[in-house]
Amino acid sequence: MNPNILNRNNINIKGNGEQAMIFAPGFGCDQTVWKSVSESFESDNQIILFDYVGMGKSDVKAFDPNKYSKLSGYVQDVIDVCLALNLKNAIFVGHSVSGMIGLLASLQHPEFFSRLILIGPSPCYLNDLPEYYGGFEKEDLIGLIDMMDKNYIGWATFFASTVTNNPGRPDVANELENRFCSTDPVIARKFAEACFFADNREDLPNVTVPSLIMQCSEDVIAPTVVGEYLSQHVPKSTITYMKATGHCPHMSHPEETIQLIRDYLGKVPSEVVLSPAYG
Repeated sequence: MNPNILNRNNINIKGNGEQAMIFAPGFGCDQTVWKSVSESFESDNQIILFDYVGMGKSDVKAFDPNKYSKLSGYVQDVIDVCLALNLKNAIFVGHSVSGMIGLLASLQHPEFFSRLILIGPSPCYLNDLPEYYGGFEKEDLIGLIDMMDKNYIGWATFFASTVTNNPGRPDVANELENRFCSTDPVIARKFAEACFFADNREDLPNVTVPSLIMQCSEDVIAPTVVGEYLSQHVPKSTITYMKATGHCPHMSHPEETIQLIRDYLGKVPSEVVLSPAYG
């Protein structure tokens, strides 16, 4: 193991199984968002939790504004984690933008992954009508990001509510808001720009690792039409429609999230899924 990467990305390894399972948090979040989901897999899997540089308890001094101005910087974090632990055929679970980060990492190193589980992914958040509907106009996203400069706390409150879109679970919105507020605003803005202005539609047909697309209901950030676009353009992909509303089902509806992941993995032959976690 590489101790520098272990510390830089605050890697934590839990669980008792042989199969490696990597959980990657979405924009502005750290590994703690997975607690309600990842613990359910510890008895059968080796759980890998990490923070992207600049998030959570990662080494903030390692943050390079040029490197992390594009998704490729975060893709490199995932690759570095896999290399540090010598992972092969791991199950990658990525929320939101981390779904695309994992997908891009699999294009460079397909041998690292046996399955990609993508929760609320989007290859492009911008509308490109009439060919593609991503959910946002460029002016809207520019305004949202400018708000981060002018009133970061106000942005955190507004965006957390928009992302969760679940009035019945204000606790989830508050939890997300607290994570946004604990992140350096400059770093958060860099990640936001890298996330919301990326366009990875052309990469989709090149994916070789089988994937599950978990599509939430009433998801403002990644609407159903986006999930269906992914399922049509990513080879070996399966889409499942969740009852969970909003964009953070691993936080608001962990039981359904766990069950759908188990259902998907249960359909995979054991000789394909099981592999040494690292060594």
